[in-house]
Amino acid sequence: MEIRDLRADEVDLAVELSSRCDLVRPWNEPAGDLVRALTGSTSTVLAGIDGDALVGTAMVGHDGHRGWVYYLAVTPDRQGKGWGRALMSAAEDWLRERGAPKVQLMVRDGNEAVIGFYQSLGYSNQGVAVLGRFLDPELEARRRMG
Repeated sequence: MEIRDLRADEVDLAVELSSRCDLVRPWNEPAGDLVRALTGSTSTVLAGIDGDALVGTAMVGHDGHRGWVYYLAVTPDRQGKGWGRALMSAAEDWLRERGAPKVQLMVRDGNEAVIGFYQSLGYSNQGVAVLGRFLDPELEARRRMG
């Protein structure tokens, strides 16, 4: 697998992959998130490519102190074969190169399989409650309905 930055013309493929991996919620706008990450100065989206197929993605960025990983996705038929591990390693390398001393990610409550995957990579529960609020009233309304 080749790992490189996602190209703008691959955003729709990345959204489709995120949907197949059950990462999209009604209040999320993955295309907008991906474009913001690709055009931001402190973020990118890594693409895992096999031949000419997009088989994985990982959004990565930092806030000047902590690094974050979002939307790690590997096409379902390739899960369990090291692709997610490779993308996480590449995301960590990307963050190290930019001076981030720590990496964090969020997993929805109850997603034990994914929590187990990250624990196998050395991640641990940091004992932090994540609070949030939508600044866009439309997105908040979708979250309440979703």
